[in-house]
Amino acid sequence: MTIYIGLDFGTSGARLVAITALGDVIATAQVPWTDGGETASWQRGLTSLLDAIPIAVRQQTAVLAINGTSSTVILCDRTGQPLVPALLYNDDRGKTVKKSLAALAPPDHLVQSATSSLAKVLWWQVNSDCTLWPQARYLLHQADWLAAQLHGRWGITDYHNALKLGYDVEQLRYPDWLQAWEGFRLCPQVVEPGTPVGTVTAAVAARFGFPPDCQVCAGTTDSIAAFLASGVMQPGEAVTSLGSTLVLKLLSDRPVHDLAAGVYSHRLGQRWLTGGASNTGGAVLAAFFDPAELAALSEQIDGTQPSPLQYYPLLKPGDRFPINDPTLAPCLEPRPADSGAFLHGLLDSMARIEAEGYARLAALGATPLTQVWTAGGGAQNGAWMALRQRRLGVPVVRSPQQEAAYGTARLAQWQGLRQF
Repeated sequence: MTIYIGLDFGTSGARLVAITALGDVIATAQVPWTDGGETASWQRGLTSLLDAIPIAVRQQTAVLAINGTSSTVILCDRTGQPLVPALLYNDDRGKTVKKSLAALAPPDHLVQSATSSLAKVLWWQVNSDCTLWPQARYLLHQADWLAAQLHGRWGITDYHNALKLGYDVEQLRYPDWLQAWEGFRLCPQVVEPGTPVGTVTAAVAARFGFPPDCQVCAGTTDSIAAFLASGVMQPGEAVTSLGSTLVLKLLSDRPVHDLAAGVYSHRLGQRWLTGGASNTGGAVLAAFFDPAELAALSEQIDGTQPSPLQYYPLLKPGDRFPINDPTLAPCLEPRPADSGAFLHGLLDSMARIEAEGYARLAALGATPLTQVWTAGGGAQNGAWMALRQRRLGVPVVRSPQQEAAYGTARLAQWQGLRQF
């Protein structure tokens, strides 16, 4: 039996899924973070996950791949040893180098964000002591650094992780303005996600029982791995994640951008993954209902009927997509005495916002929507699913697989994105 392993290093912990060539899950493992910001913690998590699966699974593993959180980066010396603590995906200290970033990159570029990978490197350049910066040899993303623990090759990344470093995914090269920067010497070589990078080292093979020819592939980001888990393959198909927020991802034949609203496109082989995120979602529901109330009241809602209530459900002012307005006020009035009617209004309004989001992507030039796969806790709410299908006007179904680690295992199996 040939086995493929995907590892997901997310915001709350790390997970592993091992699958067969048919996509069947044969082993899983997970570890929570005690300190997810430390490379030592990542390394312990990697070891714990691999140790947790049966030795027979490890002995039959042909390929592994790892995903990590987007824009989580580490500065390393020539041996791959961290020189500084990692900066996580949501670390915004890059706002202090805003002027340097503006002078380096085009004004409308994706990297013009306090949390971009490039902003973090610039912060290190300005704030490192005089001996550290000259020692730096590699800027690595979380997935890159972890994969190198297995294959031993430093300075290699994938074009999903490299996007927020400034890599041009349309031209498949670093842009001239970045290559002219003094710090460009730190930028890793970029390959397609899933590309075999090397076999496991002899030490790793002996420690875990992997075959000596077991391949380690270039990885991806955690959010794209979750998309790959869904099984979406055709342009026009999309995945909506109904978690604390509302996240839309659409497979398109062409890239679209609206950076002010957080809309940009990742390359997926010859196609593009575009989308946006709204601040509406499950966090708003949790502010009004506990899980038991939410389940009981949802059972009473007729999902084929619209609500007469028109809300814009937010916990605080501001949204980016489909309405890009940092001052947008929440609209949660009028609130009826009937809690079921109130919930019906919230769910139907969120469905309306989702539909407006996909319509916005189409207006920007993305492939029109044909079907929506659903992930996240809200996928279990039948009334919400029915309301969304009525609003979207296309089939809405639950994703059979939602674990990012599963999507990364599929990437390991595919060894590239040529099927897209």
